[in-house]
Amino acid sequence: MDWKPDLSSETPLYSQIKDFIKNKISLGEWAVGTKIPSQRALAERFDVNRSTVVTALSDLIAEGLLEGNTKGGTRVINNSWNLLAASPPPDWSSYVQAGTYYPNQPAIQHINRAEFQDGIIRLGTGELSPDLLPSVQMKQIFEESSVNPFTIGYEEPKGNPYLREQIAAYLHGIGVQTSPSNILIVSGSLQALQLISIGLLQRGSSILLEKPSYLYSIHVFQSSAIKLVGLPMDEEGIQTNQISRYKEGYNASLLYTIPTFHNPTGTLMSEPRRQELMRICADEGLPIIEDDAYRELWFEIPPPLPLKARDPNALVLYLGSLSKTLSPGLRIGWVVAPEPVIERLADIKMQNDYGSSSISQWAAAEWLGRGLYQEHLVYVREQLKRRRDFTVQLLKTNFMEIATWSVPAGGFYIWARLTVDVSMQMLFERALKAGILLNPGSIYDRNAGNYLRISYAYAKLHELEWGIVHLAEMIKELAMVSKNK
Repeated sequence: MDWKPDLSSETPLYSQIKDFIKNKISLGEWAVGTKIPSQRALAERFDVNRSTVVTALSDLIAEGLLEGNTKGGTRVINNSWNLLAASPPPDWSSYVQAGTYYPNQPAIQHINRAEFQDGIIRLGTGELSPDLLPSVQMKQIFEESSVNPFTIGYEEPKGNPYLREQIAAYLHGIGVQTSPSNILIVSGSLQALQLISIGLLQRGSSILLEKPSYLYSIHVFQSSAIKLVGLPMDEEGIQTNQISRYKEGYNASLLYTIPTFHNPTGTLMSEPRRQELMRICADEGLPIIEDDAYRELWFEIPPPLPLKARDPNALVLYLGSLSKTLSPGLRIGWVVAPEPVIERLADIKMQNDYGSSSISQWAAAEWLGRGLYQEHLVYVREQLKRRRDFTVQLLKTNFMEIATWSVPAGGFYIWARLTVDVSMQMLFERALKAGILLNPGSIYDRNAGNYLRISYAYAKLHELEWGIVHLAEMIKELAMVSKNK
């Protein structure tokens, strides 16, 4: 809602708000059953006194368009068409509630909306800063000629052949021996997970994963009635000595892991732990989804080879992406798997979207084929390392008395544990009001309520400094309030 009442108009503010809401209802944008924003939220959005909003809503309730109660909030119960028609219009809210795909957690929905508000400092966002995206080079690629054929039509089910050739060559460089026929182009790793959830797993299955995990913050598996079973982590990654017991106890179908610069903890799985993971999963016949989106974002030393590089038995489904390294807007990722699996996932993808953007695939192939991607990675690593070091120093200066953390060797994230007692909900709301957007740990593990995922990848350096300094002040104030209760 970008609209605001006109303060210079002779029409009273409450009347302008009343007409605006009535228009939303009559156009069907707020269908019957829709719960409208609270009085306080509307007053803040319209920049008016709450009493002005109350007057407008009271009139609409009196006219039979809205119904309000203390528990359920205010909802649309009628519209102008309904007042004239013999039969009522459909209750779209009931359709929405009946959908089989789970909605995002309320906190995630709140974060997704707040990310695009003006003036917000995003301290938890898991993407590269616009300053680090190669916008100029991308424009040049589209302006220059290429030996790679360009099409704006559909691509074949597995994706652009030239792009798959380039990805296969790139993967050979990190130890993954594969061919273009074993690669499927997807619209980011998230789509790969969705295809796997509906194409390879039965409803009611269980999958093992690290706890905490990014996978808890989305409902791609839960919406297919698949249960997530979390395994504890330590400084070397997922605790492999728990796998056999959990697999048997939950009859798990596969294991999902982010072994390299884990989201949200930033943990890098050690080489011995990777070997142990592969040995146990091979013995158990437990397939692995390896999400390797952060692999190239190392700082001092390259990470160990992917799990897929040590996979003679085709145990691993390997996911890669350009979203974290090159451009989230390209929406280009890939799955490496045995050919029957690729054929199955490609068939489902064609039923869903008839293939990822041909333009994005062409651009991605150019970046890889010309060697530009590797050049860009050098720059991104340098900038992210600088940001990591800057953020760690800020934490040392401002958070030493209130939190603990480990310094990541790559990726985007610092997983900070608050050592003082504060209400995370209160901290989130207070920070947002001050223009700071947080990613609470409970998004990734319901038992991680005293954690924050701090990202040094997105905010500008001066925003990181201002945000972390003021966040520390808020935490200390809330801790003092909690202590004095």
